[in-house]
Amino acid sequence: MNPRPDLPPGVVLVVDDAPDTLRMLCDALAQEGYTVLVACDAAEAWQRFEVAVPDAVLLDALMPGETGFALCRRLKSEPAWAHVPVIFMTGLSETEQVLEGFAAGGVDYVVKPVRIPEVLARLTTHLRNAHVHRLAREAVDVAGLGVLMMDAQERVAWRSPLAAQWLQAVFDGAGGAAALQAWLREVLSAGEAQVGLPDGRLLHARCLGQTGPGEVTLLLRPLAAGADQANKRLASAALTPRETEVLSWLAKGKTNRDIAEILGMSPRTVNKHLEHVFEKLGVETRAAAAAIAATLLREEGA
Repeated sequence: MNPRPDLPPGVVLVVDDAPDTLRMLCDALAQEGYTVLVACDAAEAWQRFEVAVPDAVLLDALMPGETGFALCRRLKSEPAWAHVPVIFMTGLSETEQVLEGFAAGGVDYVVKPVRIPEVLARLTTHLRNAHVHRLAREAVDVAGLGVLMMDAQERVAWRSPLAAQWLQAVFDGAGGAAALQAWLREVLSAGEAQVGLPDGRLLHARCLGQTGPGEVTLLLRPLAAGADQANKRLASAALTPRETEVLSWLAKGKTNRDIAEILGMSPRTVNKHLEHVFEKLGVETRAAAAAIAATLLREEGA
């Protein structure tokens, strides 16, 4: 059974030093249509990631050598891998170990001996959520915006391709990492901040707040001087990420039905999002809202 009927089976990495557990999980996952990768310790798991990034990880918390908690922290420190959901498998049910698993970046845990129906249910849920989040992030990039995710330690956990491109253009070079971290702290503290791009535009970042456990999302867009007024109006409107996506497609001339197909929602839901957008921007028509967004889109494409 696929996590989503319209998607190919997901790839799951199972990391455990117990052969019986590995065999049982591999058989169960294969029967459900998953492609299964196997690792017996943290070193092998790291090697699997370097060859092919899985869609999810079932990770034993306590293994000889590097623990699952330590491995999860290392995986989450890699921006290209940080989005992969990690579900811990542990015989430990004490609060401290559960909290350690979440602090390390895990999204869930199951207690050993594992119950296959529970593992499958949790895995399906987290794979579906990860897929939806990935589509949302990609849609933002398509709309000409960049997304950056920061973890509880204020480290960059994930960045979209456009965000990576802009940040590299600004902060690449000696001292760049420290300068980037200082600027991101300013964004988190003030709610928004700007920095100059080499082409003369401004890179504007706005904090959207906490969007997951210990996770904060920043929205990035390049601006020219002529877009300042429109940007201030959009920033003060405090649109949600979904409302921003709907408005961006509206500015490109898409109908409600077009937007619904692009974003995977019903036309009725699109209309509800637009009602909220109109109210927040203080406008009454589609044309007025689109004009505000189009100002930014024109500047970004300049």
